[in-house]
Amino acid sequence: MKLQSVILCLLWMYSCNGIVRAQNPIVQTHFTPDPAPMVYNGRVYVYTGDDIPGYDFYYMTKWRVCSSADMVNWTDHGVPITLESFSWARDRAWASQCIERNGKFYWYICAQTVDNNVAIGVAVADHPTGPFKDAIGKPIISTGSWANIDPTVFIDDDGQAFLYWGNPNLYYVKLNNDMVSYAGDIMQIPQTIESFGGVRAARNTGGAASAAEPTKDMYVEGPWFYKRSGKYYQMFAGMTKGNECLSYAMSDAPTGQWKYQGKIMTDQPANSFTNHGGIIDFKGNSYLFYHTGLLPGGGSYGRSTAVEQFRYNADGTIPSIRMTKEGVQPVATLDPYKRVEAETIAWAEKCKTSQNKEGVFVTSIRNGSFVKVRNVDFGASSPQAFSASVAAGLDGGVMEVHVDSLAGATLAMFNVPRTGGWETWTTITRQIQTAVTGVHDVYFLFKGQNLTAGRELFNFDWWSFQK
Repeated sequence: MKLQSVILCLLWMYSCNGIVRAQNPIVQTHFTPDPAPMVYNGRVYVYTGDDIPGYDFYYMTKWRVCSSADMVNWTDHGVPITLESFSWARDRAWASQCIERNGKFYWYICAQTVDNNVAIGVAVADHPTGPFKDAIGKPIISTGSWANIDPTVFIDDDGQAFLYWGNPNLYYVKLNNDMVSYAGDIMQIPQTIESFGGVRAARNTGGAASAAEPTKDMYVEGPWFYKRSGKYYQMFAGMTKGNECLSYAMSDAPTGQWKYQGKIMTDQPANSFTNHGGIIDFKGNSYLFYHTGLLPGGGSYGRSTAVEQFRYNADGTIPSIRMTKEGVQPVATLDPYKRVEAETIAWAEKCKTSQNKEGVFVTSIRNGSFVKVRNVDFGASSPQAFSASVAAGLDGGVMEVHVDSLAGATLAMFNVPRTGGWETWTTITRQIQTAVTGVHDVYFLFKGQNLTAGRELFNFDWWSFQK
């Protein structure tokens, strides 16, 4: 079933004369589970985990962040924090969320501790992409339990901040203004059919759930807490028919009473047991972020962020939302006359991103690799030249720049020579071969100077057009 799905996806993507129509998952160069979106200063930042390919469990060691101003081209900002950032953490860098307050960015994470429990920590930075550091040198929530996972944070209109978390139960505290401490006791939210759609069945002596347990939705993990139009929302990963789905409850107060509203997304593919979501409004639209195992090579331990646009019902409830390959439409254009980081990507295949002290770049480029950028606005007059920053430790390769499809009109084409090292960058400029105006998708297609299978060709740092 998995192989068939991949083949159908590839056939569909390469139809229509090389036009790549897929948009989900939104990042193809790494696995990006547990998306937590944040809107700040005209961009959407998405904070994710990092599933490690080839493992059969959630052995995760770092967190990632990417951002977009148009919802289709996502800039990879790399890895701002890792397990090593927290002296008390040793494994399982699971779900997280970042929030801004008073010009500081607080990133709440959970991780396995040195005493083999799970705790919630908080990192802080002056910029949404970091650098981040452990804010207090110890966990903010540490109760000697494995229940302390999946933190979600929200600041109410009166300035009171709340931190929710938990599996299999739901807990919260009221955060102090410093965002790194809390006041009062840890509170547990009662779970009933009325509040979260189900209750946990009694477990037998062997520790397995009873046969009746999966028949009703119920809270499991992955809360996402927010407020909209005076109503409080608690989205969560629920359990139904043996698999996770996204469901939600609503309340008139930040701590309940919660009223179960139903399921949001139920078509999680069989190759990925979990789902984890986040909801935002951006530029007049509402978006659901979630993860799937549908990226080639993915699955329950190789999950990737996807996004769908939706519209709230008139009464503020959330409609049923289906997963799509097409994803969402752009809400802005991209300016090609500014320096554009090569890791700003709508879709990529056969390449990855990496980072050094200077930043992030596209790497692992091989014959047939490509990067697509959507909704590029060339304006009323054609550019005259194209520049790209590249580096090659060995033979190099060829870069072709096309519009509208992989086989579309060629704007520029040039050989990438051996530059003296994989991070020894050189800027290559070529005159435009074909005039182009207006808004187009742009494809960067990479080819080897010979067809040696699997050989790495060169690295790609940034590009721009010149008028």
